[in-house]
Amino acid sequence: MKNHRFFGLILAAALSPGLASAAGGSGYVEDIEFSFEGPFGTFDRMQLQRGFQVFQEVCSGCHGLKFVSFRELGMENGPAFPPEQVEAIAALYDVPDPDGEPGDTRTGIPSDRFPANDAVGAPDLSLMAKARAGFHGPSGLGINQLVKGIGGPEYIYSLLTNYTGEDVEVAGNILYKNETYPGGLISMSQPLWGDDVEYLAHGDENGTYTPPEATIEQQAEDVSAFLMWAAEPHMVERKEAGFRNLIWLIILSVLLYYTNKAIWANIKKKS
Repeated sequence: MKNHRFFGLILAAALSPGLASAAGGSGYVEDIEFSFEGPFGTFDRMQLQRGFQVFQEVCSGCHGLKFVSFRELGMENGPAFPPEQVEAIAALYDVPDPDGEPGDTRTGIPSDRFPANDAVGAPDLSLMAKARAGFHGPSGLGINQLVKGIGGPEYIYSLLTNYTGEDVEVAGNILYKNETYPGGLISMSQPLWGDDVEYLAHGDENGTYTPPEATIEQQAEDVSAFLMWAAEPHMVERKEAGFRNLIWLIILSVLLYYTNKAIWANIKKKS
């Protein structure tokens, strides 16, 4: 009885608002309602396109995306850029030329991956949304992850929006105060200011698309969603496959149940 009571207290504490927003004591992580969350969640195509714009115009100066290929930007359950736009994006990058001498590069094509960017030692962002956990339960038990998921996109969003504007000098290096980053000090200066990108309206077969205002919060949410897609581009297909498998499992269970009843019906009557 005591063990059950103790587990109940831990579960209640894990689901409390205060602890639910703490990343293992590392800092504040805000819970964002992304469209891809939940068993039936899907990526918002326009949000992913905006997020890619933020990555390309702001983040790519220091960070790479080396595990993502250009052609994946045209995935139906992803950004879904048209083929000609994917080719244009690939052409903006120089990639290693496997047929040339070491160090030679050529213009990128859709089948290439984004080139690595380690010039300043900044981490690659391909898997960042999966590598970073935003929601932990008490003592790192991970109980909150059962309710809110790992919270990688939320961590990225919170990191980008929780700069205090203050900086300190440590051992000759300038560090910036951030309420989300572990320890509260980060070497990356504030990357988003609200006027970093200009979301453009455009028209297509579905009418005119009017983007939201490119505030710091909106840019942070968009690029966080894009980085979640980059880390798990087949998430939607995986969910759909899981749902189909669940349906078939239920049907099979029902068939097995009635088959079992039919096989043993006569024997049960004799007994």
